[in-house]
Amino acid sequence: MTFFAQRCGIHDMPRALACEQVLQRIADERIQRVRVAWCDLHGVWRGKTLMPHAVNDALLQGLGMVSTVMLKETSDRTAYPVFEPGLADELPGFGAANNLLLLPDPGSFRVLPWAEGTGWMQAQPWFDDAKPVALDTRRVLQHALAELAREGYGLRCGLEVEFHIYRIDDGRLDPQRAAWPGEPPAVSMIHPGYNLLAENWSDQADDALGVVQRTALGLGLPLRSLEIELGPSQVEAVFDATDALTAADHMVLFRNGVRQALRRAGYHASFMCLPPFPNVMASGWHLHQSLVDLRDGSNAMVRDTPAPGTTPTDATHTLSDTGALHLAGVLAHAPASAALCTPTINGFGRFRPNALAPQAVLWGRDNRGAMVRVLGRCGDAATRIENRIGEPSANPYLYIAAQIHCGLDGMRRKLQAGPATDSPYAGTATRLPTTLGDALDALAADTTLVRAFGAPFIESFVRIKRAELSRYAQAGDKDEWQRREYFSRF
Repeated sequence: MTFFAQRCGIHDMPRALACEQVLQRIADERIQRVRVAWCDLHGVWRGKTLMPHAVNDALLQGLGMVSTVMLKETSDRTAYPVFEPGLADELPGFGAANNLLLLPDPGSFRVLPWAEGTGWMQAQPWFDDAKPVALDTRRVLQHALAELAREGYGLRCGLEVEFHIYRIDDGRLDPQRAAWPGEPPAVSMIHPGYNLLAENWSDQADDALGVVQRTALGLGLPLRSLEIELGPSQVEAVFDATDALTAADHMVLFRNGVRQALRRAGYHASFMCLPPFPNVMASGWHLHQSLVDLRDGSNAMVRDTPAPGTTPTDATHTLSDTGALHLAGVLAHAPASAALCTPTINGFGRFRPNALAPQAVLWGRDNRGAMVRVLGRCGDAATRIENRIGEPSANPYLYIAAQIHCGLDGMRRKLQAGPATDSPYAGTATRLPTTLGDALDALAADTTLVRAFGAPFIESFVRIKRAELSRYAQAGDKDEWQRREYFSRF
């Protein structure tokens, strides 16, 4: 008799060996509980905590999860009428809050450095007929990478993540103030800001940064540096480049891990773009990316010498022909991809002039005001582009998948990037959307991205995000709404 992981076609000899190794580690290290986690639409881990004796069954037969978890907007309200007839026609496999099955990846097993005796594994959802759930955002990225591989390329990504850390002054959960969503704790700052890269502020924030460091390194993440950003209580974490899927996994693990570890240490970490305080500085997530030639593993964006007849304002002066086409595709679909890279109402407040954030669809050579920054020079193996459109709470699987699909369209249609800008906040260039609603309209109208992601996924994403917009429109106190919706939970 076959078990569920075999029916799904993922259980081979290497996985069987990995399962045995996990069970042995649990026994040898006296692990008391194992969290099985899955990344939702909004980039947040959800899951269940298993006792050690239940882990083997979960590895082989899967772990039940209510399907409505995949249909929720940011407040955790389900955006579909799951108990009304017709949902199964709109979303095959879903209906009546039925079960999906999570299959853990034994290769992802690790012991959480902040939770004694607690193991952790990443999982992905399957329908009970052993078919993969296409709405799963990690599968969305896996599909995009498979499309890119058919063209002979992979993608490497490096992460620069800005976020805020606050000291918790009062973390009590007052039942008299309970609401949906719940309120965040009362907080104070860990540094006063407005002194970029100040060593004094770094020392002042050392306790909190130490928690971040120990958490990231304890999880095996390739943390490169921790830095003081310009805004009050704002910091930045920089990671070495890895393959795209690993980078996305790392981003989710980092965000959720540091929030948990810092909370235990008396701090509140927020990846909300603009926390709800006066004089706050917006946080961005800058995604460095380079194409990889799958034949030899080389950086496919590097060129040996500038293309004939070009100047530094031409993309092919620095980037390979393929790299320039990828860049052009990222620019061409920027208004539509904005909803995937900046998926909250709050995040669009970042697109302001002279704020080290993009406002228009432009690229520049080492220009931090442009949407895309081209870095490197001829012969430089580190040549890459940096997209500065993202907010730190974005789902990393969707953010990176958007780069791939946009770049692929640039390659296939031989798009041109146009000249580099030296004045990113002036001129008549196409503007980025200024609201989440405008970005969703652009995404739904972009037939290339709808086809690439699949119409069912885009329709579901847009519907869930519009439910969020609708609640915001009805809120009497917009600031309080964002404080509970984003600052409390992201």
